[in-house]
Amino acid sequence: MPTYQQTYRMQPATAHPPQQSPARYTRLSVHPVSGALGAEVTGAELGDCDAATFAELERALTDHLALFVRDQALDPEQQIALARRFGPPMPWPYAKPLPGYPEITELRSEPEDQYNFGGSWHQDSLNFERPPKITMLYGVECPEVGGDTSFSNQYLAWDTLAEDLKEKLTGLKAVNSAAKSYSGQVGTDEVKDHTATPLTFTLDQEQEMEHPVAQTHPVTGRKALYVNNAFTARFSGMSEEESLPLLHQLWEHAITPEFTCRFRWQKGTLAIWDNRCTMHYAHNDYAGCRRVMRRIPIEGDRPV
Repeated sequence: MPTYQQTYRMQPATAHPPQQSPARYTRLSVHPVSGALGAEVTGAELGDCDAATFAELERALTDHLALFVRDQALDPEQQIALARRFGPPMPWPYAKPLPGYPEITELRSEPEDQYNFGGSWHQDSLNFERPPKITMLYGVECPEVGGDTSFSNQYLAWDTLAEDLKEKLTGLKAVNSAAKSYSGQVGTDEVKDHTATPLTFTLDQEQEMEHPVAQTHPVTGRKALYVNNAFTARFSGMSEEESLPLLHQLWEHAITPEFTCRFRWQKGTLAIWDNRCTMHYAHNDYAGCRRVMRRIPIEGDRPV
């Protein structure tokens, strides 16, 4: 029998404990969607929920990292009011806001569009000094098939790194750049011309920001891997060429399938996710269809 060189790596078993054993709630029902993260929430009308229900929602978000709440009839005012309960909404300077609502960006894909918004694995806005702690996305119009969003648990991504690699990365910072995301292989103008989302990014808006490679979550105290292929350009004190071999390793590891869940949208669904310990990816598999979402990021702290 011939001997061959193994070219793949078996993934050891992983689990995020709250997925197997969700907390008990009196106002909500929580249904995990994978072993890694994510839960569907039922039993709540979030447009006008009381303090006790909101407290359970916050606890569920801390445990499950991403929540999906279907059948919500939220107008823009209600969505903004709910966002404010998590913290100050954070205007996003790279697109025109929804008219009359500076807190909301409408992410729109029309049938003729080639590119979508969020079509890479990323945490939101790592080029900001204080990236959003939470992102809220509401489905206004969704394709019958396609347009899912996938999420990845970055606690698991960090925890499963080799101990010598974690030691090497502890205390290390990375430089994050919007120019990497918006003026890369597909140029800024090319994306603007082929997506209905009203992007306004120009290179004179570019800013670079250093953040830890492993962020310590301010609520749970756990470390989460905090680099992504959309924004992270290089390690601090190193060139891009020197940084890329290890960055590629981290980016690939961060989206290991066992760390992920994939969520199918429907009109009236609200997704809320913790940007500090998850990555997400918007699937662009609905050519010829319309997709309209309302997005509100919520201001976070400087990552440590």
